[in-house]
Amino acid sequence: MSKTPRIRRVAMLSVHTSPLAQPGMGDAGGLNVYVVESARQLAARGIEVEIFTRRTSADQPDRTALEPGLAGITVHHVDAGPYEGLVKEDLPGQLCAFTAGIMRVLAGVRLGYYDVVHSHYWLSGQVGWLAAERWQVPLVHTMHTMARVKNALLADGDVPERPGREIGEAQVVTVADRLIANTEREAQELIELYDADPAKVVVVPPGVDLARFTPGEMSAARSRVGIREDAVMLLFVGRIQPLKAPDVLLRAAAELLRRRPELHDRLVVAILGGASGRGVDSPTWLTDLADELGLTDVLRLGPPVDRDTLVQWMRAADVVAVPSYNESFGLVAIEAQASGAAVVAADVGGLPTAVGDAGILVPTHDPVDWAEAIASIIDDTGRAAELRRRAAEHAQQFGWEGTAERLLDVYRGAVRERRSTEE
Repeated sequence: MSKTPRIRRVAMLSVHTSPLAQPGMGDAGGLNVYVVESARQLAARGIEVEIFTRRTSADQPDRTALEPGLAGITVHHVDAGPYEGLVKEDLPGQLCAFTAGIMRVLAGVRLGYYDVVHSHYWLSGQVGWLAAERWQVPLVHTMHTMARVKNALLADGDVPERPGREIGEAQVVTVADRLIANTEREAQELIELYDADPAKVVVVPPGVDLARFTPGEMSAARSRVGIREDAVMLLFVGRIQPLKAPDVLLRAAAELLRRRPELHDRLVVAILGGASGRGVDSPTWLTDLADELGLTDVLRLGPPVDRDTLVQWMRAADVVAVPSYNESFGLVAIEAQASGAAVVAADVGGLPTAVGDAGILVPTHDPVDWAEAIASIIDDTGRAAELRRRAAEHAQQFGWEGTAERLLDVYRGAVRERRSTEE
């Protein structure tokens, strides 16, 4: 029986978005949370994690700790193109520069310094392909989102992903030693849409910070975030773009008020996030829609908030809505459930796994269906309380500690297989 490999040092690649970025802004979202939380858990197990990301400001140092006083995790800022003015779609042209930057940073690093390369998103997978070959270690890759899945589930007015991305993703699928899927559904998508080798695909669900996201008293949370005690509050958290579909929640709110006009003075639709993707092209998109629907005085639009404040918003909500057209998992949904919130989510992607039977899954994006699902919670206090109780219990399955242990198993298996083929 082969000896279990020891994992001492992992190189994580996150080319297009930094682990230091605020989730909910630009291209920062669940991927950023995944990288940060998995790195923390690995470091807590004595494993060094070095994260490589693109420099987007002259003020960013070449290397820095992920957090002040937190040992074991280093963030490297790599020059690749101008610091500002590049969007994610421009970055394929900078992958060679990013790879060259990594090689310069680590020119003196001996073979064996890293045990594994873990790349996040297809852009990082392209760089990881070369880095893993250079360091002669396995490449583990997490897609997070896939072009062929997204293109099949486009929101109205959204733009399909370019063919170059599909080609790039297919290349990464072919060369990676292991492909980490967030759910069984994503694993099947990798196999069916990208012809992935089933032996390479491993399901590792993401997690939630169960020490931070905990149930709490609604009225106290409302006081902290400035929501009146008797409000009916619907919450959306995420990037403001068609894929995430905050407009579905606004339209559902309008339908709710059409049926129940007496709710108007109490209804609050809180949307916390920053413009991203196609949303950047129309920065007044949501406010214009709210005005059109007669919801200007109902909409409370705010920027992304820190994690501790986010918990308070989720505790304060009557309903947390996740109406995305696709999610590889849906971290917002599981964070909301861990906070004891009632969740209504689209029945797409990984959301059925994240939500389970502890929330309501809506099979369409029709505002009428969403209004009915929301009304079934706000009109039935008993059902609302039961959903909140089940939500908090369901979330306990998804701690980041378990995610890290599964990741380590994947790393060890990839290293063991690589070594056996070299003997």
